Amino acid sequence: MLGNFSYCNPTKLYFGEDAISNLSSELKNYGENILLVYGGGSIKKNGIYDQVITILKDCSKKVTELSGVMSNPTLDKLYEGVKLARENNIDFILAVGGGSVVDYSKALSASVHCNEDPWEKFYLRMEDPDNKVVPIGTILTMVGTGSEMNGGAVITNTKDKLKIGKVFGENVFPKFSIMNPKVTYTLPKYQMVAGFFDIMSHILEQYFSNTDDNTSDYVMEGLLKSLIHSSLIAVKNPEDYEARSNIMWISTWALNTFVAKGKSTDWMVHMIGQQVGAYTNATHGMTLAAVSIPYYRFIMKDGLNKFKRYAINVWNVNPEGKTDEEVAKEGLDAMEEYMKKLGLVMKISELGVTEDMITDIAKSSFILPGGYRVLTTKEIETILKECM
Repeated sequence: MLGNFSYCNPTKLYFGEDAISNLSSELKNYGENILLVYGGGSIKKNGIYDQVITILKDCSKKVTELSGVMSNPTLDKLYEGVKLARENNIDFILAVGGGSVVDYSKALSASVHCNEDPWEKFYLRMEDPDNKVVPIGTILTMVGTGSEMNGGAVITNTKDKLKIGKVFGENVFPKFSIMNPKVTYTLPKYQMVAGFFDIMSHILEQYFSNTDDNTSDYVMEGLLKSLIHSSLIAVKNPEDYEARSNIMWISTWALNTFVAKGKSTDWMVHMIGQQVGAYTNATHGMTLAAVSIPYYRFIMKDGLNKFKRYAINVWNVNPEGKTDEEVAKEGLDAMEEYMKKLGLVMKISELGVTEDMITDIAKSSFILPGGYRVLTTKEIETILKECM
């Protein structure tokens, strides 16, 4: 493995059907003023809201509710949350929902006591908070982002058409996350499979980097094979506990910083996909799906050995009598077929992208190093045209 690194993850996980029984003991560690953050109200339909409220009352907590966190949390919503948290002297944020709710809550935790504009400080200048951070805990209701065990927080500035992720440090990581796979059963198929591909994309964007013999690559190949196996089962039977529990666990380990150690990582699929989302408000996992195959075909020759390894070790491609390029291409073809089986969106035009948006999406996409090729804006434009 290359480079020097440190590793610490301060988030405590409670996993399984009875995970929520641990909420009371965790809440005793924090102040009385709780901000309960959730999305569009599905938690009131599936009973989680009532469970949580009962536990909060039993713990003598004073609860302020912040609902309506959207699938792509906006800067305006962040400002709304900051105002509400300050007015109610919030001691602790409890995020109940999927990745968007958790992302939003982490951004909020860093922003409540920030004396500057959080967008300018955290998302444009990419600075870390030098102010008090409000601790958060999460109760996960869908999988995909891995946000329950990392410092990532994506916010969309609708005015400037920018969707940017800030990776905060350990002080913003959730203090605990409660994960019950059964809670994910009622998620609509579209959202479910979008989450599955978000997991796959997180793994691939760390896998397709570096050329050394890295332990993380072996771990990621195992995670990918487990994800492929379990996701195909879950699509046929969303209430298969074994499949859903495996997927929930894979999602966490895909992006809790563990497999990134010793890797340079390539996040260009996310950079391009996020800007597609900024222009269309499309579901995050679907934007990643729609740009992935054209992107990986574009950079394949630059990382040919790894793409060949991916084809053989993940997709069981037989290399006998084939060139390295033929093997690598067959792997991407197998990945594309799998994506279609899941029912993923494969074209950005299906998400609302029009030809006249492409240049602006390309220009506003952040260009990051770390992969096998550092793209130019023109190359991003070429890839986006292939995605149509």
